[in-house]
Amino acid sequence: MIAFVSGPVAALAPTTAVIEVGGVGMAVQCTPNTLSELRVGKEAKLATSLVVREDSLTLYGFADDDERRVFELLQTASGVGPRLAQAMLAVHTPDALRVAVATGDEKALTAVPGIGKKGAQKLLLELKDRLGEPVGAHIGRQGIGSAVSASWRDQLHAALIGLGYATREADEAVAAVAPQAEAAESTPHVGQLLKAALQSLNRTR
Repeated sequence: MIAFVSGPVAALAPTTAVIEVGGVGMAVQCTPNTLSELRVGKEAKLATSLVVREDSLTLYGFADDDERRVFELLQTASGVGPRLAQAMLAVHTPDALRVAVATGDEKALTAVPGIGKKGAQKLLLELKDRLGEPVGAHIGRQGIGSAVSASWRDQLHAALIGLGYATREADEAVAAVAPQAEAAESTPHVGQLLKAALQSLNRTR
């Protein structure tokens, strides 16, 4: 198992970071929040989980060991693969997920794209007692996708800067997706807004 990768950031994409390790570029799948903390050319260290399939080897990267541990525990629930587990961590912090499961917060889970009401109910039953108690100083802190509506702008802006866009470009992209975010009935999902923002930037180039 590859427990972590460490080295300069060679490239950033909407869902992937390339970390140079011993002259080899390791492509690591990351959430928008993790990507927003990375800068091309700067040193980075990511906890990782290697997912092996018959036709692929995929490395998933995380801000710390706790996030990786939760990612792996989420996959012990039936129907949860690595992509859905990563989507859950893109919307909520590990402790926010622990709180949601401990309190039976169905709404928090349905905020994750791909999880409906029945799926949330099933996950709450299966994950009970698996994730453990909240461990960090962020107990009660809302997840990335469930923060107060005003903060989606800061999160999206940071993610775009992390992908190498200039401040002006990030400002314009945030403004471009603002109508979509403000029209949402629930709290805007930063991952979806990032995709829309990148599309708007590609159109203007």
